[in-house]
Amino acid sequence: MRAWRINISMQNHLEFTFGSERLLATRQGALYWPKADILVVSDLHLGKAERMARRGAGLLPPYDTPETLARLSEEITLYDPATVICLGDSFDDLEAARNLSPYLARRLGPMQAGRRWIWVLGNHDAGPVNLSGEHLDDVEVAPFVLRHIAQTDLPSTAFEISGHYHPKLRISARGRSLSRPAFLMDHHRLILPAFGAYTGGLWVDDPAFDAVIGSGAQAIALGQPPVLMPLKR
Repeated sequence: MRAWRINISMQNHLEFTFGSERLLATRQGALYWPKADILVVSDLHLGKAERMARRGAGLLPPYDTPETLARLSEEITLYDPATVICLGDSFDDLEAARNLSPYLARRLGPMQAGRRWIWVLGNHDAGPVNLSGEHLDDVEVAPFVLRHIAQTDLPSTAFEISGHYHPKLRISARGRSLSRPAFLMDHHRLILPAFGAYTGGLWVDDPAFDAVIGSGAQAIALGQPPVLMPLKR
């Protein structure tokens, strides 16, 4: 029996079932779990433009952090979750987190008010950061375990939600080839797209996914509404 089922219910999200739970893939790349009232986002990479400038890697317009936070605020306003889980790489590095602390405190404070906020540690932001909320290696909320990077030795009975890879998908439309961030899933793993602006991505057919995504894979390409795309792997 398949672990997921798809149904489009409105323009802002696509409804599907994973691990016998009803989930919503939003058009902006967040995941909402209605029964648990949890909103999940991954790979915000706040401070990426600042980090690139600091390391001499080139200049980007310094709008990535305001844009990412504005989109996150929209999702929180729309779904009004009791809990927000950020699945790692929320900051492009720890120095970016420190440099942005006063600004982030002003912007995040209203979003965090009255709800539980969990920062899952990622490979870019491993270690403590000076922001309110819980800082955890992973989160278990049955039937799911949520972590930054998918495990290759996942038990056959487990259902995992992760990020890290920034999956993206090629779509052909009206003779044009378009790129879209995407959710990527099989029967036991669900990988979220990067929520942050200027984050780039990894094509869903990249060999890097071979160890974590099995047969019967599906992708959900972001859009209004998000669109289910079957994959051949």
